[in-house]
Amino acid sequence: MAHTRNRKRRAYRRLRREAPSTVAVLAEPGDFATMSSRYRSFTFDDHEAYLRQTEVLLRSLTDQGVHTRVACFDAADYALYCEEEQLDPDTAASRTRYTAEVAAAGFTVPYGGETIGRLVPLLLGAREPALTWEEVTALIACAEPGDAGTPESPADPQEYGEAVFRRAVEALGFLLEAAGPGVHHLVCSVSAPDAPLSAALRAERLPEGGLSLRDPEPLLLCGVLAAGMATDSPGGVVVRTCPHEGGSETVRGWRLRGGWLSPLSEAEVFSAYCTDAETGEPVPPEAGVRYRPGIALPPASGGSA
Repeated sequence: MAHTRNRKRRAYRRLRREAPSTVAVLAEPGDFATMSSRYRSFTFDDHEAYLRQTEVLLRSLTDQGVHTRVACFDAADYALYCEEEQLDPDTAASRTRYTAEVAAAGFTVPYGGETIGRLVPLLLGAREPALTWEEVTALIACAEPGDAGTPESPADPQEYGEAVFRRAVEALGFLLEAAGPGVHHLVCSVSAPDAPLSAALRAERLPEGGLSLRDPEPLLLCGVLAAGMATDSPGGVVVRTCPHEGGSETVRGWRLRGGWLSPLSEAEVFSAYCTDAETGEPVPPEAGVRYRPGIALPPASGGSA
């Protein structure tokens, strides 16, 4: 009998290693406070102790050979999810279902044995792009065809969204072509109707013409740019270039207007880069950085956006 039980345990452990796990963590103190005060079935009352226990769980799964991914547990989003799905939010089963939903959306990071102190910043860093992407897709989906002033825009909302995203991809290609060889850091900012959106991208164009991009940065930057185009929101793109052969870094800028990018003047680039976005106060220019006007881009295919 003992031999049979041991064999069953070994079989269970082998199966457990084949089943991946997702753990949702209340990384933000505010989310933890909401859960602990609102739901009696959530029995933790100390955030630090909760995080330590979470680390024990994650390490235990890793020790068993289980591939584990970690997600941020958003208390407000959880409440909305339970309301939409008509679930009782004060149960462990509902929290488990929400975790599975978050995992299915892909907003997770793999657990590689980090301490909880290192894992929490990784989670919060991954959360911002995910929230930005959600806002981007919602804005594009709700935009009315023709908002960006394009007569050729498809009347169907879905086709319009696809068309405006293609236009953003085309604009990014023109920007990288105009920037020339070097290592480029692009930042796209859009004053969307509900909240400001931004995304950054690092790209390297080799002297022989090859281009190196780091996924998923191009997708998010094109999404933010497309949201600005679709809603005709003010915004722009700044490109900072470090040439391969050395020398001064160069900053250029473009304004989003009428669904397309138009170059800023040298004075406008200097003003945009040397002004504190929150206070409006001037910021000293960086030593060794040249501020140059943006380069005129070819018109968008299919007409001006």
